[in-house]
Amino acid sequence: MQKNDIVELAVTGVTSEGNGVGRHEGMAVFVPGGAEGDLLQVRIVKVQKNLAYGRLEKLLRPSPDRVEPDCPVARQCGGCVFRHISPEAERRIKWQRVADALRRIGGFSIEPQELLFSQGDPRAGYRNKAQYPVGATEVTATPAARLQPEGSLSIGFYAPRSHRIVDCRDCRLQPPEFAAALPAVERWAAEQAVAVYDEKTGGGLLRHIYLRKAFATGQIMAALVINGDGVPAPQRLVELLRQAVGESLVSVQLNINRDDTNVVLGKECHVLYGADAIEDRLCGLRVRVSPLSFYQVNREMAERLYDKAAEYARPEGMVLLDLYCGAGTIGLSMAGKARQVIGVETVPQAVEDARRNARLNHIQNARFIRADAAEAARRLAAEGVRPDVVLVDPPRKGCSLDLLRSIGRDFAPERLVYVSCDPATLARDCKILAGFGYVLQEAVPADLFPGTAHVETVCLMSRVDGK
Repeated sequence: MQKNDIVELAVTGVTSEGNGVGRHEGMAVFVPGGAEGDLLQVRIVKVQKNLAYGRLEKLLRPSPDRVEPDCPVARQCGGCVFRHISPEAERRIKWQRVADALRRIGGFSIEPQELLFSQGDPRAGYRNKAQYPVGATEVTATPAARLQPEGSLSIGFYAPRSHRIVDCRDCRLQPPEFAAALPAVERWAAEQAVAVYDEKTGGGLLRHIYLRKAFATGQIMAALVINGDGVPAPQRLVELLRQAVGESLVSVQLNINRDDTNVVLGKECHVLYGADAIEDRLCGLRVRVSPLSFYQVNREMAERLYDKAAEYARPEGMVLLDLYCGAGTIGLSMAGKARQVIGVETVPQAVEDARRNARLNHIQNARFIRADAAEAARRLAAEGVRPDVVLVDPPRKGCSLDLLRSIGRDFAPERLVYVSCDPATLARDCKILAGFGYVLQEAVPADLFPGTAHVETVCLMSRVDGK
């Protein structure tokens, strides 16, 4: 095969990134937008030694799983890789992904339990957070990226593997208040001739529009991520946002990010209007959510995931160690039954949120430590703290080997509950923990991100007697 060849491809599977995959003349070909069972006409866009990448040119025979996407930019945007297949097919793929990782990477023989998912339309309006990159349209862009008339902004999401903005003002994953807020910011930017940030030169002011919603209370937060100390006419910005969003808008903030980085948020926030955080309810708790708080984007499914974690932890009368605790929600949700909850987190704002959440809910048997999880494990072991249950909810890269050793050798808890956003690193870490005498008892996938390639999993590991 060569670049620009047109080939006929039968799609026989789907990758973890959501691409269809089939074989042509013995070579694997990956095609975004493919569904298992499709027969496609594909244009080859890249050829490597043992594989190739293609672009869907024509659908010759559709898969039984295929549906018509309900988003006009579904193929261009890098978010909803499964918008072209049914929710049932998406759930089957995600369950299989977890099963394959546990078997192939972890070497485990157990099958995951049935995947947890939302009822109704699982892909509609579930996200409580959105980060919209902002750019100038090609027609109006200048070296200074100076905005002129209203409507000259590109606001949306990045195309796959690029920083090209796909304009999308009414994403199906977001609540309607978010779509209402965007024109208000655009109008303010046009009135004030605000320059958008230019990644190449480092100039310009406006980088992202950042929105959060507390679904239980209806409260909305709007923040502008800026490359500077302030913005022109801030009260006009607040006025337009209040007109657009209404009384549910309780916080307008600026987030300062002057760094040459792909990280969206900086570490500094300034309040322009209202409160410095919004308040939600999760698992019976009042939860304070600030711009820098880690908070699951799907509240309904987070509650189901945390309920399953509590079922596995069985914290009654136990000392629970919550590593990578974020704003403390999952550990605090079990504090009413546990003897003590100890949370560990590296982000200082998250630790402060966790402490405030404990005070907000009058929880006195929880403490939070700002430290790397492995370092905190060593410190607690030196204090003689021996948790009965350890809960870990690490980032996508999983746990460090040092931390896994601390859990397995120093703490040796009776039960370990592992919440993961990546099946591959979950399986790898569970295999390492098995070497310290732990048995994988159960694993439950949970679809917290319908429409996208992501899947969460919660696992229970128990210590073998005598190890």
